Amino acid sequence: MVTGAWKHFRTITYHKYLVMKGCFAVGLYRQGLTHDLSKYSPTEFLVGARYYQGDRSPNNAEREEKGYSSAWLHHKGRNRHHYEYWIDYSTREVPGGMAPVEMPVKYVAEMLMDRIAASKVYRGSRYRNSDPLDYFLSAKEPPVMHENTRKLLLRLLTMLAEDGEEKTFAYVRTQLLKKKR
Repeated sequence: MVTGAWKHFRTITYHKYLVMKGCFAVGLYRQGLTHDLSKYSPTEFLVGARYYQGDRSPNNAEREEKGYSSAWLHHKGRNRHHYEYWIDYSTREVPGGMAPVEMPVKYVAEMLMDRIAASKVYRGSRYRNSDPLDYFLSAKEPPVMHENTRKLLLRLLTMLAEDGEEKTFAYVRTQLLKKKR
């Protein structure tokens, strides 16, 4: 487990560094600094060390073994850049049903950086700017995500795939975040 713990620590720290770099590039300094700090908590870190594989999220391995991921349940409830954080129960449209809430734009921007960083970490030298979009589109079922959030994320992932990081980050910094703050 010590080897897994060290490798997991390196992986999440490198991921956090990449997200921080992306967030700084678009002016989200606080989010860059505080991104995924819960991954260092015992609840998440110990699971990550135990199920570490290096080429995918350890949460998936825990989920396969247990049928759920305790680390993910902890993580998504503390990190606003995950659309799952923004799901509530409806009392109007479908009483007792799931009601996705539109995410504030600054968290959608952080989610973009998170998806880019995860793709870079797990794909390594094989990373392409289209990888985050491909991963999003490969979902077996569409995520329970507010329609406006989905459209914005899809637009940003498509821009990244077609135009690259420099143009996408410039758009996020000068257009998207300037309008919605």
